[in-house]
Amino acid sequence: MNFRTFISKEEVQSLDLIRFEGDIYVIETKEELEKALSNLSQEEYVGFDTETKPSFTKGEYYDPALIQLSTLTQCYLIRLKKTGFTNDLVAFFENKRIKKIGISIRDDIRDLQKVRLFEPLGFLDLNHVAERMSITQIGVRSLTGIFLNRRVSKSQQTSNWENAQLTESQKNYAATDSWICMKILEILQERGYL
Repeated sequence: MNFRTFISKEEVQSLDLIRFEGDIYVIETKEELEKALSNLSQEEYVGFDTETKPSFTKGEYYDPALIQLSTLTQCYLIRLKKTGFTNDLVAFFENKRIKKIGISIRDDIRDLQKVRLFEPLGFLDLNHVAERMSITQIGVRSLTGIFLNRRVSKSQQTSNWENAQLTESQKNYAATDSWICMKILEILQERGYL
């Protein structure tokens, strides 16, 4: 069965919401990060995304505040301002054996490289896969609609990711954004597209 190549914003808006229901771990220390990356290094595929405090002033720029790494059942929310960009994190991003799956990840990688240089290996952007399938509508919301017939909430997108504590809504939003990449990958593999 082929996937449709286009979905309108109105169609996406009419779909049922989908969100991550697994275990969410907020990582705030180097020790927690080391343990999380050790667990994730056993995986073949990991969902990937980042969140940055929004800027509402021209010329204002913030470094990424959060890195989300997900399996199908677990999500690690790495609070980069608290953990620092460790050698273990560099090694994880430079490990080509572990496939980091994301959507629209070029800017995420570029912004992370401003914090600390690394060679991004093993990254796969699902937008590029969709484009090869002649899908003209790309991005998280469109691909979720096309591949999963569901909608992801974007209500927390412009919230403050540098807050002292993340809210439950922020955690759920951030976890869903990286986990949804794993769900889309799963269906693409099942249908023989990857």
